[in-house]
Amino acid sequence: MAELERFHLTIGGEPAQARSGATFESQNPYTGRPWAMVPDGGPEDVDAAVEAARAALTGEWASLTGFARAALLRRLGDLVTRDAERLATLEVYDSGKLYREMLGQLRGLGTWFHYFAGLADKLEGRQIPSPNPDYLVYTRKEPVGVVAAITPWNSPLLLMTWKLAPALAAGCTVVVKPSEHSPAATLAFGDLVAEAGFPPGVVNVVAGLSRETGARLASHPGVDKVAFTGSTATGRAVARAAADNLSAVTLELGGKSPQVVFPDADLKAAANGVIAGVFAATGQTCMAGSRLIVHADVHDELVRLVAERASAIRLGDPFDPETEMGPVANAPQYEKVLGYLDTARDEGATVACGGGAAELGGLFVRPTVLTGVGPGSTIVREEVFGPVLSALTFSGEDEAIALANDTRFGLAGAVWTKDVHRAHRVAARIRAGSVWINAYRVVAPSVPFGGFQSSGLGRENGIDAINAYTEDKAVWVELTGGTRDPFTLG
Repeated sequence: MAELERFHLTIGGEPAQARSGATFESQNPYTGRPWAMVPDGGPEDVDAAVEAARAALTGEWASLTGFARAALLRRLGDLVTRDAERLATLEVYDSGKLYREMLGQLRGLGTWFHYFAGLADKLEGRQIPSPNPDYLVYTRKEPVGVVAAITPWNSPLLLMTWKLAPALAAGCTVVVKPSEHSPAATLAFGDLVAEAGFPPGVVNVVAGLSRETGARLASHPGVDKVAFTGSTATGRAVARAAADNLSAVTLELGGKSPQVVFPDADLKAAANGVIAGVFAATGQTCMAGSRLIVHADVHDELVRLVAERASAIRLGDPFDPETEMGPVANAPQYEKVLGYLDTARDEGATVACGGGAAELGGLFVRPTVLTGVGPGSTIVREEVFGPVLSALTFSGEDEAIALANDTRFGLAGAVWTKDVHRAHRVAARIRAGSVWINAYRVVAPSVPFGGFQSSGLGRENGIDAINAYTEDKAVWVELTGGTRDPFTLG
């Protein structure tokens, strides 16, 4: 058996093992075998990381200007680009996602650091006219403080960066806790932070197998803000834990996103977009377009096109350039997806293609298209987080919008039509944080991302994201040098 690759935590700028000495193995979902040994950090490691972050908040880091923070962020982005192949490989080993997808993602990740570097030196207060001429009033943008960044097992570095880059640009310090299912790339990233020249303690990384580790971080009294990406159920628990300390939260949670296809749409393009929306990344994305809402006149043809292409998707080794879909990322999620497919069949769904485990064995699930479902079907209501598409029909625009919005989620959606008037009209009425027209699954550092309803709170990315990591301070300056009646206001 090959020796397992070993990783370390980063606390106070130094590599560290768990204080308990415990470790756990990270499993490769493609091979089904352990490939890495990871320190099993616990609450005491979280305490040490938060303490280091608090110390850094008032240390050398606090004295750096926005221009100096920008230079460090650009350097960090360059290092991520330099090590893109290595980081992508670690993510594939951990999650089973395609190497070509992760390599593209990691090669583009530096853009986020450069984008927020461009904002770090532009955090400005303003002078506010005072009704009392004896006072000068101005505001300052100051960092919110210590940020807990809790990240999921799908695209861990990308979703960490959505939190880390604006937090660092604002002058915050951060404790990152990656998922126990895919910690390796985030732990390796900790070394790049030190290489970039960030002061010790500005970025700390703690991995842990137990839920207690994340729970301690979310509820820690030394944390000022929690930024979380994950399931809606866990997001609620995180919000409750943070609320006890009145910590601010940003929550990017689940989705059950609609792809609405009108009869005038380019059906081949729509089929390709549907494939990209729900089968790319094995359907393991919060924005997965898992509900196909298609006009009755083109339902059969579009389902045929999607099922035909889905049936031809090549499953296999994520490092093989010919592979189009890898395994489900971990055993619990694999069982969850198969359980939803069993429920769909029990509730009367028709399987147009796929429908169960793939013949390859391991954690592979066949790309699945289901018809014969209704708005109340479990497979239509609940987030599967796997390669499963459910198709419903509509006959009019209002019905399409009602079906699209008939969900507790509101993360993303798409409209497929050649009618420019209808495209904008429908996009405006879909209750979701991101709506694509004749496209799907496109993100950028400059474009806000987040959801309505049970899909979360707040937005990541975009020029305003940095404001989620700052506090506004009002400063009043008395100009006369005189005294006033101490028993009156103003």
